[in-house]
Amino acid sequence: QVQLVESGGGLVQSGGSLRLSCAASGRAFSSYAMGWFRQGPGKEREFVAGISYNGAVTNYADSVKDRFTISRDNAKNTVYLQMNSLKPEDTAVYYCAAGGAGASANDYNYWGQGTQVTVSS
Repeated sequence: QVQLVESGGGLVQSGGSLRLSCAASGRAFSSYAMGWFRQGPGKEREFVAGISYNGAVTNYADSVKDRFTISRDNAKNTVYLQMNSLKPEDTAVYYCAAGGAGASANDYNYWGQGTQVTVSS
């Protein structure tokens, strides 16, 4: 069982940066691949970025590639999403997820409650 708590969301101007954190409870965190997803107003939940259990492999949605960076610190049971050059279309509730792999939300077993990111133009 893994419990996830996101933080770091907020309001930022276009072109700005935010770093999201996802703190996990449970001793098995280092064995889970992790992912970040987002759900904008009136949109379906979509994949943003993923990272393997040891951080060696990462992947990104095309819409955030070269702007966002996912990382993890297994000693702190935390996964991060550094978001740079933010755009209004990045506005969404951001969720972290554990226990899956790849870009399908259906593959992940554990979810946080989400953190709101709002990018003003």
